[in-house]
Amino acid sequence: MNWLILVVDDSVTTRSLLRSAFEAKGARVIEAENGREGLWRARAERVDLIVCDIHMPVMDGLEMIQELRKQPEYAKTPVFVLTSDATVSRAADGKKAGADAWVVKPVNPASLWKAVEKALSGKGSRLTPAGPAAAAAAGVPGKPPREGSS
Repeated sequence: MNWLILVVDDSVTTRSLLRSAFEAKGARVIEAENGREGLWRARAERVDLIVCDIHMPVMDGLEMIQELRKQPEYAKTPVFVLTSDATVSRAADGKKAGADAWVVKPVNPASLWKAVEKALSGKGSRLTPAGPAAAAAAGVPGKPPREGSS
C-alpha cells in the first residue's frame, strides 16, 4: 500500500495521531490545518483519501469538500469527516457536501484504518504527485494559505 492520505484538522494532536497511525500501516500522509490549506495541498499533490475535521478556521471542512467535489479528479475520492459533532442533521450536511463517511471523535485509529482500507481496497493507487508547479497551474499560486491570510 502506497496510498497518499490528506489529513485536514486544526488540531495538531489529531493530525499527529492520524499521521502516526496511517504511516505505521504503510500509507504516506500530508497535512493541512484548515480547509483552504487542504484545498491547496489536494491540488498540489493528488491524494487517494481525505480525512477532515468540520470545525476549522479560515474554511470549514464542509466547504472544502464541496470545493473538492467540483474538481473531476476528486469527484470520487473517498472523504471521511472526523468530528465531535454526532448529530444526525450535521451528518446529513456532510453527506450533502460529498462526504463518504462520518467518524465521531474520539477516534479509534485501528477502526479508522479498517474503514480506510475498505474504502481504498480494490482500487489501485492513483498517486501522481504533481507538486507546487501543478498547484500554480491550477490557479493556486505561491505557498499554501495559512490561517489569517486572504
